[in-house]
Amino acid sequence: MRRLWALLVKEFIQMRRDRLTLGMMIGLPIIQLILFGFAINTEVKHLPTIVFDQSFSQDSRDLLNSLEGSQYFNIDYVAKNFDEVNNAVDEGKVKVGVIIPPDFSDSLKHGRTASVQIIVDASDSMAASSAIGAAQLVGQTKSQQILLQQLRGYSGHEMELPYDIRIRPWYNQDFVSAFYMVPGIMGTVLTMTLVMFTSMAIVRERERGTLEQLIVTPMKTWELLIGKIIPYIFVGYVQATVALLVGIFVFDLPVRGSLALLYSLTSLFIVASLAMGVLISVLAKTQMQAMQMSFFIILPSILISGFMFPREAMPAFFSALGYLLPLTFYLQIMRGIILKGIGIGMLWGQVFALTAFIAIVLTISIKKFNKKIA
Repeated sequence: MRRLWALLVKEFIQMRRDRLTLGMMIGLPIIQLILFGFAINTEVKHLPTIVFDQSFSQDSRDLLNSLEGSQYFNIDYVAKNFDEVNNAVDEGKVKVGVIIPPDFSDSLKHGRTASVQIIVDASDSMAASSAIGAAQLVGQTKSQQILLQQLRGYSGHEMELPYDIRIRPWYNQDFVSAFYMVPGIMGTVLTMTLVMFTSMAIVRERERGTLEQLIVTPMKTWELLIGKIIPYIFVGYVQATVALLVGIFVFDLPVRGSLALLYSLTSLFIVASLAMGVLISVLAKTQMQAMQMSFFIILPSILISGFMFPREAMPAFFSALGYLLPLTFYLQIMRGIILKGIGIGMLWGQVFALTAFIAIVLTISIKKFNKKIA
């Protein structure tokens, strides 16, 4: 019994000395609970919306107030023409576009059906379903209010439905969930494999005793780190190609944009993922620590990047936190090129974000590595 007690004491002392592992054992469950609790939300509200109101009437304002009052739509932009609506939806600035015709108010006053066009970005089928359901409910409610008023003065003529909410789902008219999920899975697989593999690159050299041999060579620090990254870039391209082929031939994924553009921007994401892995490898002392730290990147990437659940459904803090992850921008690139067929002109923001991320993370990695070998 004494021998068993001594062994238990030794293990607890060992755990206390390894503060990083101890912190992860305590912190990881808490982080998981918080992320899963806030990120998993299938009821998507406050969808960014653009409005093209050609009526400029009290009736159109009442309808827009009803849409915003449902809490499913946030009217963030007002368009001057249809092209502005089209560009805003293509660029991903908004999920919904509301187009009210010039004769909207006149149609209501003369007892005719007033049509309203609702454009929905259906590349995210979950958010699109919420938008369509909410828009149709608002239309039915407004119609019932007007019909009740007409019944009070009913004169025997046939009454038409006052509101005609015409839904136009773009990019994924059949709401095929695979079209939304497959690009996300491709990005997530790249993140998981590249971050985990690269996170152990420097640590493995240190544990094997070969890092010192590399340090005494004329090779510069940045050359050593870049040399560790380059082989995995080819691995990333092979994985991306295989995943894309599976998506096309197994899930009938449509590729509406340029494959050359997709591959060129994929290189940015691959390097960004590898940069995260290198930073972890520089910070970690053992391969076990590197593996544990990788989960702190992989788990948030799955939950708050928009891979599984729409970011519009998340609290503002977690939605903003998603902008620190390269996968968030890569998913926008992939879904934009594959499902929407957009070009580089609408993706400069994502390109700049990934480039800045690579520059910052690699700079930190080089400085941390220099301190360790100094």
